[in-house]
Formats: sequence, C-alpha cells, structure tokens
Amino acid sequence: MDKRRVTVSRLLLALGIAMPVVTLGFWGLSLLPDEPTFAIGRHVFGNIPEPLIILFYVAVGLALGVAVYLFSLRARNWERGAKERRWGMWGRRAKEFLRGVTMASVLEDRVAGVLHAMIFYGFVVLFLGTATLELDHLLPNNLKFLEGGFYQGYSLVLDVAALVFIAGVAGAAVRRYLFPPLRIRTKTKPEDAWILLLLGLIGVTGLLTEAARLSLEGRPDYEVWSFAGWYLSYLFPQSTAAGTHQIVWIAHAVSFGAFLVALPVTKLRHMLTSPVNMALAPRSRPKGAMREMPNLLEATDIETVGAAKVGEFTWKQLYDTDACTICGRCTSVCPANHTGKPLDPREIVLKLGEVMARTGSPAVSPPVGVDGEITVTSDSVFERITPAELWACTTCRACEQVCPVDIEILDKILDMRRYLALMEADFPSQLGNAFISMENSSNPYGMSQQERAAWTREVDFPVKILGEPGVTAEYLYWVGCAGSFDDRNRKVTLATARLLHAAGVDFAILGPRELCTGDPARRAGNEYLFQTLALQNIATLNEAGVTQIIAQCPHCFNTLANEYPQFGGNYRVFHHSQFLMDLVAQGKLKPNGRVDGKVTFHDPCYLGRHNDEYDAPRRLLRVAGAKLTEMERNRKGSFCCGAGGAQMWMEEHTGKKVNVERTQEALATGAPTIATGCPFCYVMLDDGVKDLGREEEVAVKDLAMILAEQVLGR
Repeated sequence: MDKRRVTVSRLLLALGIAMPVVTLGFWGLSLLPDEPTFAIGRHVFGNIPEPLIILFYVAVGLALGVAVYLFSLRARNWERGAKERRWGMWGRRAKEFLRGVTMASVLEDRVAGVLHAMIFYGFVVLFLGTATLELDHLLPNNLKFLEGGFYQGYSLVLDVAALVFIAGVAGAAVRRYLFPPLRIRTKTKPEDAWILLLLGLIGVTGLLTEAARLSLEGRPDYEVWSFAGWYLSYLFPQSTAAGTHQIVWIAHAVSFGAFLVALPVTKLRHMLTSPVNMALAPRSRPKGAMREMPNLLEATDIETVGAAKVGEFTWKQLYDTDACTICGRCTSVCPANHTGKPLDPREIVLKLGEVMARTGSPAVSPPVGVDGEITVTSDSVFERITPAELWACTTCRACEQVCPVDIEILDKILDMRRYLALMEADFPSQLGNAFISMENSSNPYGMSQQERAAWTREVDFPVKILGEPGVTAEYLYWVGCAGSFDDRNRKVTLATARLLHAAGVDFAILGPRELCTGDPARRAGNEYLFQTLALQNIATLNEAGVTQIIAQCPHCFNTLANEYPQFGGNYRVFHHSQFLMDLVAQGKLKPNGRVDGKVTFHDPCYLGRHNDEYDAPRRLLRVAGAKLTEMERNRKGSFCCGAGGAQMWMEEHTGKKVNVERTQEALATGAPTIATGCPFCYVMLDDGVKDLGREEEVAVKDLAMILAEQVLGR
C-alpha cells in the first residue's frame, strides 16, 4: 500500500485529537485584557457570561475534533483502494481546484449554480468574517484593526453575505420542494430538509444575534452599516434584549457545532471533497483511453482482472464516491437511463460508496441517496450493482462530461465489465458471438480477412498495400472493420479513398494484415482479446514503419491514438474529417459548394467527448456548401447513437431504442440530410430513419460521402 496515502487518515486523526486543545488555547488567549481603545468597533462576547464562553470554546473544539475524526475514518476507506498515480501537472490541478472553489463547473447549470454559489460564497464570507473577528479579538490592543471605517465596511460586507446566504438557502428549498427537476425529485431524502434547515438556522440566528446585540447597545449610530441587523433590532425591546441575545447566540453556536459534525457524515462533505477531487482529476492518459493494464499475454502473477471488490478499485475511484454531490446531472444525460434502461450513473457511484462505507473497519456513514436499508455482507460491489446496469452503458462519456466535480464514472463501469467478462464470463450472449468472431476472424463481423481489401476492386486507380514488395507510403489509411465489411460503410471507404487519390495523397492500406483494433473487445471488458489484437496490429505497424494514420472510424481513431501507446504503438493519427478538412484548406480538394437543403450533424461520442473534436466536421460541411442546422443536443451535449461500448453487437430489449431517440431529434430539425463521421453512428441513424419510415425523405451520409459528391460528383 502507498505509504503516502496511509498517512492521510493518520494525519487527520492526529488533527482531530489536537482540535480541542487548540481551541482551548484560543480561549486562554481570549482571557488577556481586552479594553477597546476605539470609538467605533465591537465588544466581542459582550453580554455572554464567562462559563458560556468557556463552554463555547470547548464545544467548538470537540465538534472540530469529531468532524476531523470522522473524516479520518472516510480516509481509511479511500486507502483500501489500489495504487494510482495522481501526481505532477500542478498547473492543471490548480486550475481545476479553482474551478471547484469558484463554482465555475456548478454554474454551468444556471439555476442550481446560482443558488449553490449564493450559499457557498455567503457561507465562506461569513466564516472568514467570524475568523477575522476572532483574530482581532485575540490580538493585543495596540494591534487591533477591526475599528473605525474598516469595521463599518466589514459590518456591511457581512450583512450582505448573510442575506445572500439566507436567500440561497431559501431558494434551494423552494427549488427542491416546489419546483424540483426529476433528477432531484427522485433523490430527495429527509436529510436534505435537515441540511437546509441547519444552514438556514446558522444564517438566521447569526442575524438575530446581531440584531439583539444592537438593541442591547442602544443602536449606536455607527452600527447603521450593519443594516440588516439594524432594522431587525427593532423587533427586540432593549429591556429584554439581553436575554434574547444570549438565547440566539447559543442557538447560533449550537447550529454551527452541529454543522461541523454533520459535515463528514452527510452530503455536505462535498464542500471539501469536491474541489480536491477536481484537483485530482487531471491524469497522464488521454481521457479517451481506458485505464492501463499489464500485458495479460505475458503476465503470470495476475490473480484478478478488473474490479469487483472495494480493494480492487483505485483509491481515486473510491475517493470519487465521497465527492459526489448527488445532483443527478450524470443521470439526466445518460442515453441508457433516458431510454428506460436499468443504468443510472449516479447509482453506480453511490452503490460503490455504500459498499465501501459499510464494509470498512469501523463502518462509517454511507453516502446519502441510496434507497432502502440494504444489508451488505461483503465488500463485493455486485451485492449492489447488477450486470444489467453495467452492460447498458454506451460508454458515451456524457455523464463525466456534465459532472460538476469531475467524478470518473466510466472507469468504474469498464473495470467492473473487465471483471465480469474475464473472471466470471458473465456477458450478453451476443457479445460472445462477437468475441468468437474477433478471435477466429480478427473482426467482429466474422468475415474472411482475405475480403478486407475487396473494396479496392471498385475504384479506378491502384491502391497500395503495405507489406507487398517495395511498397511504402507517407500515410496509412486505416479502413477499419465496418469500412471493409459493412455494405453501407464501404461507400464511406470508397469516398474517402477517392478523395485521398484526387488530392494526391500518398497512402496505402494494410489489407488482410489489418485486424480489428480491439475497441469492441476492450469496451466489453475482454481485455485479453483486446491485447491480443492490439499487440499484433502494433507489431505489423511498426514492422511496416508506419508513423501517420488516417482513420474514418472514431473508435479506431481513439484506440490507435490514445490506447496503443500503452503497448508501444505511437503514431500520429488523424480522423478523416480532420485530414479532409486540411486538404480542402490547402486547396487540394475544391468543393463546388452546392449541397441541396439543410444538413444536421450528429457528433460521434468517440470523436467529440472522447477526443474534443467538434469543429473539423462542421467546417467540412460548411466549405461543402451545407446549411448546417444543429440538433437540440449537440457538441459536448450530443446524445449518443447507442452503438458505443460494444452496444453495436448487442440487442436492446428494454425501453426505447437509443438510436430511435436520436434519430427523432435529427428529424425534428427538418434537414433532409443527417451527416455523421462514424460508421457505427451511420448504421444506427440509418436504421433509425428506416424504423421511423422516413427513408424516402431523409438520407444519412458520412462526411466523406458529402464531400465526394461536391468534389468528384459522386
């Protein structure tokens, strides 16, 4: 176990033990003479008996100690995870941390973001204001600074912060209980009401304490800057203000102490864990790459592949579960969940967190939001997570894209798939057929490898094949399995090859030596099969001296560019939309710019969210003369076609078909042409158009097909 991580819980435990001592030290300092030398300022602990002051410091110290101790128990759970390096890249980590503390990611949802910001910033300002008051109180008289105009400005800022904080809490309560979005309504629990009540109590009692104090002091003129407390002070007659002040002061102190204890055992803990989680998010591997594994073909000491038990997940994957805000944004964009499948990304995180928490030693409060009192008898996540949930995932990465605190949901799902596929052989039967085809024929279609280059007989120019005597080329054109064997996608291959030839590009193919990249196997959890195919491909590519690759399939593009480097395959890889756009920009391809009617573009998940390429396809359509009409969900918010994550080889038996949902959205634009840049998306959308009976009115085309029509007239 990583010694650096082991010290986290120990440091927290030591800090928790020290907290009562530290706060008692502050109390000792507070006993120093405190005779104010200013005309404008505040008497700290005025009207509060010394026994109450002592009790205050003791109680706050104990509350802090308990809170830190409870966090140390949670840290002990994180340490159960496997090693994972989250080091270096300090600039990116600092930037992500600032995104967390400034609420930038939360503000992407305007309503929820503004309310959260009001609560968070209001609370932080009030907390810093209280700390400032305590610091000034402890300083010798000749060093005190909270007086005069500075004190008046300080009072104004704190009253504004208090009102913003209370308004944020009230707004959050109204939204949650009167106008809740579905993603919140389904997860509202009694704890949420208690949290809002506790936060509201902190804010209200703080203002009432100030109001009673001002009434007791006869409302000095300079305190008018405490405008909220000033006007509220008229509620309290001066004759009864002393008793009222003590009562609300006690209520304020108790509510703050309760907040400290509640922090680690409720979802309030995300105030601390979420910004840290965002700082931990940057990783050395590309976001399109799955978590790296040892070479399974050579390793002899690997007992388990994937993750089933708590200790088989990484410490970061476990920490994720305590950073979750349970906001449900991941669920709201999940194509599987949206179409009635059993997968709920939020539940995956919460259930893993529940198993982690309830099997720890000692067990600690699990994440909130888990329905029912479920007994967990072991540290296997499959006591709470079903295979059906995992196999419904399309790996579109929409959940991670929208998560405001950078929780890595997809890694967890894929690691559990690895376990199911290789350790339990528990996978859908259709996947078994695809696995057999990839093992026996080196492609999921089960076609003969000798037919990979059959499409070359349909072009009127010779296509070079690497490996034949004397053949070299500047670029390798990676055709892919769909481009080689699927009837519809062979049109894309022909269009791409003709465009490359017309532009004078020196390219070649591998022909029968090109095997499936292994993407369907890896996303389906069959890491062994993926590595078998990948290592053969890498050996072939390196032997042929390939350095630059053009791929028309985003899945091949992602695997070649982002995952083959894990096994020594380092190449410069272009998606065909990028490469063709460059050829147009260089003047090597000249579209006539006469696309008829509107075109809507569907963003492939593995080109967009996995590799951040949204512009090249759209630029290509525009230079071809297309009038681009966007779907309601596009770019980062695009909805999956339903084929990713090996779903291309599985059947949907539950709920609405994902491709039909997406096709309906495309048809709603009124565009007669639906464009895409992925063979899987092409098939799924084309099937969707046919299922909806619109094939006579609407055509689905790949970008290369549209460009070829404009450049080559076919």
